Amino acid sequence: MVRPSRGDTSPGMWRREAGTVVRRVAPFPEQAIPPFAIIAGLQIPRVPTEWAPHSHPLHELVWVRGGTLTSRVEDRVFTVSEGHGLWMPAGVVHGGRATAGAKFYEAFFAPDRAPFAFEEPRAIAMTPLLESLLTHLSGTDLDVAARARAESVVFDVLQPSERQFALQLPGDPRIDAIAEALLDDPADCRSLEEWARWLGISDRTVTRAFRHATGLSFAQWRQVLRVHRALTLLSEGLDVATVSETLGYAQPSTFIASFRRVMGTTPGAFFDAAGSAPEGVRNPVSPVQNS
Repeated sequence: MVRPSRGDTSPGMWRREAGTVVRRVAPFPEQAIPPFAIIAGLQIPRVPTEWAPHSHPLHELVWVRGGTLTSRVEDRVFTVSEGHGLWMPAGVVHGGRATAGAKFYEAFFAPDRAPFAFEEPRAIAMTPLLESLLTHLSGTDLDVAARARAESVVFDVLQPSERQFALQLPGDPRIDAIAEALLDDPADCRSLEEWARWLGISDRTVTRAFRHATGLSFAQWRQVLRVHRALTLLSEGLDVATVSETLGYAQPSTFIASFRRVMGTTPGAFFDAAGSAPEGVRNPVSPVQNS
């Protein structure tokens, strides 16, 4: 089933772009699972694409080139940009969204043939070697011995990323409305006190609820949320100055400092490490270069 979106918002996800196509994932047919440990493939959504919540009987590893993938798993939102993948354990219900034109790669791992399994969704470091091996395994002309050799190396080199790109949503009815509003509009600059008045509760209650539910203060949580959104906007080719303004920062240097606090590096260095820095990130406007 495929239906176009009118730009509405999914619970716990960013506002959909106009023209987003929502797909329902067909059940994985048991007879389609060959006697291999790994099945790999590629698809390129021509328009922004969202996959309705679903699960698989196999472990799944997804990664993208030329865009980003966002996935919702219960009260967590994962943002996957170039150079990283997302491991989804078998049976875990998740939804996803890919930007238009992104090369969307996926590999499925048979649970009974994998020598290990991450029990929780994990960001994976998509090294050139790992990507090459999985692309090699997507071929249909490999003999059994060649496939077995490649699969064994995959299991040797598949490792979690040093940084896990998960945004913890509160899951607390007292403050969930704040989280949903900021997912819908990350540039909303209302203060904690203003949000508290909007909800009709005390600012102390908001503070304690965010800290208890997410482990972060309200200000820290909003900062992480904005950086997650920035990863998508930057990968779509928006320059640093435009992303800064879109996310409600007074100036690009403030945005870069915020990005560095969350990610440990600047936007340009982050994308350079993945070998995929968009033009607007490699060559930001002059006020950013001195920040």
